[in-house]
This record gives sequence, structure tokens and C-alpha cells, in this order.
Amino acid sequence: MGSRLSRLNRPAPTSAPEPVQPQPFAPAADLPFPADEPPKLEEQHQVPPKRRTTPRIAALRKQLRGKLLSAPDEFDQMDSRNPEHQQIVRDRLRIVLERAHIQLSPHELAELESMLILDLLGFGPIEPLVHDTICSEIMVNGPDVIFAERKGKITETEYVFDDEEHLQWTTQRIVRPLQREFNRNNPMVDARLPDGSRVHLIMPPSALQGTTVTIRKFPAKPLTVEDLIRFGSFTDDVAEFLRACVVARLNIVVSGGTGSGKTTLLNVLSAYIPDDERIVTIEDSAELQLSQRHVVRLETCPPVPKSDGAEGRLIIRDLVKGSLRMRPDRIVVGECRSGEALDMLQAMNTGHDGSLTTIHANSPRDCIARLETLVLMAGMDLPVGVIRRQIASAVQLIIQQSRLKDGSRKIVQISELQGMEGEQVTLQDIFVYQTPDHKGGGPSLLGGGTLTPTGFRPGFMDRLEQAGCKLSGRIFGVGSGKFGA
Repeated sequence: MGSRLSRLNRPAPTSAPEPVQPQPFAPAADLPFPADEPPKLEEQHQVPPKRRTTPRIAALRKQLRGKLLSAPDEFDQMDSRNPEHQQIVRDRLRIVLERAHIQLSPHELAELESMLILDLLGFGPIEPLVHDTICSEIMVNGPDVIFAERKGKITETEYVFDDEEHLQWTTQRIVRPLQREFNRNNPMVDARLPDGSRVHLIMPPSALQGTTVTIRKFPAKPLTVEDLIRFGSFTDDVAEFLRACVVARLNIVVSGGTGSGKTTLLNVLSAYIPDDERIVTIEDSAELQLSQRHVVRLETCPPVPKSDGAEGRLIIRDLVKGSLRMRPDRIVVGECRSGEALDMLQAMNTGHDGSLTTIHANSPRDCIARLETLVLMAGMDLPVGVIRRQIASAVQLIIQQSRLKDGSRKIVQISELQGMEGEQVTLQDIFVYQTPDHKGGGPSLLGGGTLTPTGFRPGFMDRLEQAGCKLSGRIFGVGSGKFGA
């Protein structure tokens, strides 16, 4: 089997060595710490005991991973939870161990089997997190530090990779089925897991602590409007209003920060689109899960490996332009973050009503400024005034999504674009998130509140009624008194 394996062929230890536990930080005894000093590091963040593989098993795991495969992609379509697939790994491992005359105790053999099953059929140490239904985000900051988000709270986990090479092995298993390359020539890659979870990868030297992996997970069953109402993201009245806006083919932008729930809300809004309409979805990594039958799903494509960097490449802007020739009733862009914003606005202004997209911004007003910047990134030397008029005529509604201080994700503002007043786009809040003790007209960022109507009817009520959606004035708080009272 080779000299490297023969070095591992030594008698099994009587007991597996204890994994090294990280020692808490302790300041030197002779340093003064005043009473008003900030909390010590160990009080701010407790590092959990790590699940480290024993040294001998880690070495065998590294040496045997590739030797159990007849081809690098042989197990790419297999599942670590499938008993038949697990047995294939066990059978091959026993054959290799026998041929190499490697002696292992029953405990070591069981540990090695489980570790190789995770590496070859799953995603290594983070496999339990990938299948944890409560976990919504996995953040790997190098081989030794892995965080996870559960119910809006981010905590460090006990899982670790053996080393950087082990982490790189897992990243290759992620990108290989997608025919993407993750190497020094392509050090940053967007990908997805088989269940649709979004993955972002960055390798050294840009990632100073080791390869960084960020996985945004999505529930196996897409969240419905009933789920979001139950979670308190918005109310029944707001749901009725949003349904009417989608059915009436308003152009809607969902704005929010990272991890605020924009894609989830976009998925829910898309579910309101009638089944008889042709929908084209355009995304960097396919995340939307639409239930309608007539859906065309498009995803960006990286350049052909070892090409000039342009051959075979398709970016969102290319797909938006191409979608206009596909006779779409609706265009849904997962996220506008570059020059495709100009193409999207032009589509909205030339008959493709009912389009939906998301944008990274902290408020509806910031969303407009962000749209202006993205349009300028298209390379067109357009005056800002012209861009603003394009935005004011194309977009009817901005929905602001936020993650609050308690970790919950809620709609905090729904604003109508009413047109231009001078050189500025006029916005009118229709709903604003408020807590009982909140002061002022802006949204609260604390939990425990509700999305409250401002008392203003939107200017597109006639359009909603023409689409057959007659909404009560009660939904908008008409006659309920002063907003914020």
C-alpha cells in the first residue's frame, strides 16, 4: 500500500488518547484589572470543547480517503445517510486495511469508518449541521472554528476539521458536482448543496485563517405565508395586501440586510403569482422554490475551465437580457447587485409588470440610492435625475425586511413610490413595524411589536380593484386615529 501506510501499521494503543481541550484565556496575575474593565474574553465567548479526531485515526483518514475511490467523483451522488452507500465504504475500507496489514482496535475501526463515511459520502465534520433542521446558517472560519446559527442566534460549535487539507477536500466535494473549480485560479466560488442550500467559498491567501465556507440553509419544505404569519413576520391584513399587489402585477423590490429573510419573503411573494403565467427566475445560485408548473429556472454559469475567463460565462445581466426573449409574464431576479439593475428597470418599464427582485439596503430610501448606484455600474453614463425617474416609474412598492435584535426576521416597512417631487423620489410608508413603547414614525428594531398601518391608502388602489382585489380601508388603518398613537 506504500511506505506512508506502513508507518501507520503499529500495534493499537490500549486506549485512545484524550483530545486536547482548548484552555480558556487567563490574564497574567500581576496585571491590574480595574473594576470598570470590560468583561474578560472568557466571559464574552465560551469556546466549546472540540470534537477532534484522535491523531492516529486522523492520519489514516487522510491517507485512505482517496484510496477508497476509483474516480474522484465516484461517490458525489451518494448520501451519507444511505445504509447501502455506507456499506460500500466499509467493505472497501476493510479490504484496504487487510492489504496494508493495518491493525485497529474495534473502537478505532468504528471511528475510522464513521469519519470516512462523512468525508466520502457527506461533507465531513459539518455533516450533522447540514442535516440539522434547526440550523439555518453554517460558518466555517478555517479548519478549527465553525459557527452555526439556530433560531437567529449564532454560536460556536464543537465541530472541527483535522487540518486545511481536510477542509479543502470537503470544498471540492461541494463544487465538483456543479462542474465548478475552486483553486488558486478561482479562489472565490458560489455553489449550492444538493438540498438547494447556498454556499460561498473563499480560499487562502485571501482567507487568512484558512478556507472560509458559508452555507445558507433553506428548509426542505418552503415556508408559506401561513408560516410567516405564525412566526409574526407580518399580519393577516398585510398578507392580504401583498397578495393583492402581486396579483395586480405591481413591480416589487424586497430590501434588507444580509440574513434578514429577503429570499424567503421573495419565495412567499412568488407563490401568489397565478398558475397560468409564465415565470422566469434568475439567480446566482438557485434558491427559489416555486410551486407553479410554468417556471423556467436560470442560474449564472462560470467560465469554461482554463479558458480566457469569458468563454462560457453567463452573469445575471446576460440572463435578464435573454429572459426578455422568452416571453415571460413575470421575471423574478433573486438579487440585483450590479448592472443588471438597469436591465431590470427597463424591463419593468416596457411591459414586464409584476417583476420581483431583492436588493441589499437598510431602508426604503437607501434602497433607491442603492438602485441608482447599481444602474451606474452598468457602464451607461446616465444623469442621476434620469435614473431616478426610471426608478420612480418602474417600481411601485419597496418591502423592507430586517433581522431584529432578538434574532427574529420581520417586515419593518412597506413603502409606496409615489413619483417624483423635484429631483427626489417620493416615498409614503403604508405599514411600519412598531413596538408598544416605540417613539417616532420610523420602524422599531426590537422584538415584540407588530406591523402597523399608517392610515394612508396607497395611490395604486384603483389598480388593485381592477385586478379584482377590493381591500377594506381597515387594512390601512383608515379611521383608526393618528399613526403611532
